[in-house]
Amino acid sequence: MTAKNELRKRFSEIRNSTKSSLKDEEICTKILADEKICSADTVLMYASFRSEVDTWRIAHKLLLKNIQIAYPVCGDNSTMTFHVIHELNQLTESAYGIREPDILLDMPKITEKTVCIVPALAFTENGVRLGYGGGYYDRFLANHPELYTTGFAYEDCIAENLPFTEHDIKIKSVITEERTIICND
Repeated sequence: MTAKNELRKRFSEIRNSTKSSLKDEEICTKILADEKICSADTVLMYASFRSEVDTWRIAHKLLLKNIQIAYPVCGDNSTMTFHVIHELNQLTESAYGIREPDILLDMPKITEKTVCIVPALAFTENGVRLGYGGGYYDRFLANHPELYTTGFAYEDCIAENLPFTEHDIKIKSVITEERTIICND
């Protein structure tokens, strides 16, 4: 087993034992107070799965605030596109059990006011993330350097160090139930 796979297993276990509705609500409150998210033209979301921080209440509240949201579809050749939804029921379960939009829905215009919420198992305070190993987000973010990137995590999933390679893309902030970490400044 590789070092990254061992870390994925370890942080998955930590996240499973840390998962809490109260912590999810605290993170949601911080997110909805975040200036970058509140002034975004579009928030690129992901559909939370298993023990990830609950993104459903966040998406619901963003829609109520009339902030456009879009969700990813992972395609062939390790590509990923985002598609705008207007209601959460526009997402359907994929083969992997993750909810996705229809690829026929409009794609958002990506601007410097677009915020991308990047999933991960763990983050560091300087923006390194431990993803799931597919590289979809790193490839997408490499093509869209104008995006403001943030991640959500439980405080227990903030690591001192994580492996980092030249093709990994650091994010700009991390929001936990305890704090907002500004990275890469």
